[in-house]
Parts: sequence; C-alpha cells; structure tokens
Amino acid sequence: MNPLTPRQIVTDTLNFKNTSHRTARDLWSLPWAWDRFAPELRGLSEEYPSDFAGVSIELKEQSPVSKGDMHDVGKYVDPWGCTFENIQRGVIGEVKTPLVQDDEWEDSYKIHIPEEQLSFSVEQVNREIARTDKFVMLGCPRPFEQLQFIRGTENLYIDLMDPPVKMLEFMERMHDFYCRLLTKYAQTNCDALNFMDDWGSQRSLLINPELWKKYFLPMYRDYIEIARKYGKRTFMHSDGYIMDIIPYLIDIGLDAVNSQIFCMGINNLKQFKGKITFWGEIDRQHLLPYGTPADIDDAVRQIYDALYDNGGCIAQCEFGPGGKFENVRQTFVSWDKLTAPLG
Repeated sequence: MNPLTPRQIVTDTLNFKNTSHRTARDLWSLPWAWDRFAPELRGLSEEYPSDFAGVSIELKEQSPVSKGDMHDVGKYVDPWGCTFENIQRGVIGEVKTPLVQDDEWEDSYKIHIPEEQLSFSVEQVNREIARTDKFVMLGCPRPFEQLQFIRGTENLYIDLMDPPVKMLEFMERMHDFYCRLLTKYAQTNCDALNFMDDWGSQRSLLINPELWKKYFLPMYRDYIEIARKYGKRTFMHSDGYIMDIIPYLIDIGLDAVNSQIFCMGINNLKQFKGKITFWGEIDRQHLLPYGTPADIDDAVRQIYDALYDNGGCIAQCEFGPGGKFENVRQTFVSWDKLTAPLG
C-alpha cells in the first residue's frame, strides 16, 4: 500500500476523515529561530517534515517602492510604500510615520497599489507546484493590518468610527486588488488560498464586532467565494482573543484558522469542534519559552481531547523570539504519539 502524500494528509485532516494516519504538521520558524538554531531546525525538518510547502513566484515587474529586508535592522519599505523601522534582526519592525496623515484621507494618493504582484505567470507557478507532493497555499491579503500600516493603528481605530469618504474609496480599491490577486492565485494548481489579520487583544477583539462585521467580514466572504469557485480551501491567521468572530468565519466557510487557542481557552473552543480546523497553535507566550517538554505534552493532549475529530487539528506551532527548541520539537513528538498509527 502506497503511503499517503502530505497533500492527502492535510486534505483528510480538513475533511475530518483522518482515521488511519497522523494529523498534518506545520512548523513556522521565524528568522530569529534560524539565526540561533539552524542545525537543530534542519534536523527537525528531517525527523518531522512539514506537510505544507511554499513555492517561488517570479514577478515580471518589480516593485517601484519596496526597499530593504523586513527582517533586517534598519528601514524597510513594503510594496504599498509603508516604512517600517526595525531595531532587532529576525523580527518585523513597526511603522512610525504613517503614509496617510490627513484625517480625511486627502493624501491617500501616496499609497501604491502593488499591481506588480499580479505579474507572475500561472504556468511558472504550476511548474513549481508540480515539484512537490505537499499542500501548497498562496496568498496573503491582510486588509485590516495593511490599513494600520498605512494610517497608524490609533488613527485607524478613530477613522473606523466615522470613515471618511476617501478612506472608504481606498478600501474598495484595496479590496479589488486583493480579489484580483487571489483570483489569479486560484487559477494555479495550488491547494488553498490564505489571508490574515490580527484581530484580537489579550482579552477581546480590537474593534467593536459590529464594525468588524460591517467592513471586514464581507471582504473575507469574497475571498472564500473566490476560493470555492476554483475548488480551493481557505486558511486564515489571526492572533489574540477572537472568539467573537469565529462563528462568522465558520458561517462563511473558512476551512482552517490559525489562532492563539490558549489565549481564548481551549474549553471555550469546544463548541467549534468538527466545524472548523484549528491550524495550531501551542502557546508561544508562556509554554514555548518557559514550559517544559512535559508541559507541551500536556498541552497537546488538551487540544486533542477538546478539538480533535478525526482531523480538525493541525500540529502547528511558531518558533520565534524566546522559544525553546526542545519545546518546539516536543510539539510534534506529542502529536505523533496521539495520532500516528501504531506499528
């Protein structure tokens, strides 16, 4: 009997039909971790290989505004023209001076819509995808976060209470770009589309849920409808306490969410078991940096008992600043112990 491909393992996990093999694996290693643990990470990738793969995308047109490296110390300008300042190598910096300064968004003409990201060849991407049997995702729109980079977080929160006309006009342009980009990605042979926005603080949503439903839920619905039209799955990342929006993400058909489940409380998430796949994660605020392998083993068991349903959970964690390598490795040891077939 031929072993299942990583792509099939992920698909079965998403379909809650993973009854005869281990759950899917996905490790996010930030540049900080590679700077400090490169040999260990190479060994881990051989011992517990990820079921997900990225592919290189060759753009025929290069950004006229983007400069620098987002993970290096110094300034980095993103494809929209936002300038980040970074004081620590291996992590992403912050925008100190927003592009849009005017309260009515009269200076929104400064924003560069990165149309050049559409200049890739579908055939070139398909050749890359054909080289792997792993699950391939392409994306990744981030409308709420991009608006923060453009306007500044505090200013954006104020603007959302009574949005200026030119802000709404820009949001339509941004959304149109993201939809066109996702549509072209969906025309490739990728397995899924993904998008992201960090919506939660430690204890609540960052904005009123009603504002989220009015301005951002329709965007995500459009992304998922594009994916469905082309037979793709959908994945979303969102940090913080996002309990208020998970039911809506389920309603619009999101397949998998990467979220801080320990921040929200695993028992509080039991109600969603079998309705959405929890794409990780292990607590990176406390357990990964300060816990022991035994703590990690217990945490994985809690997730499995509360949320696993012949799938519905992906063994995922993020290895970033402060994390212990032995705890990251234990995440995959523990998941295999619970879900890998015996013998």
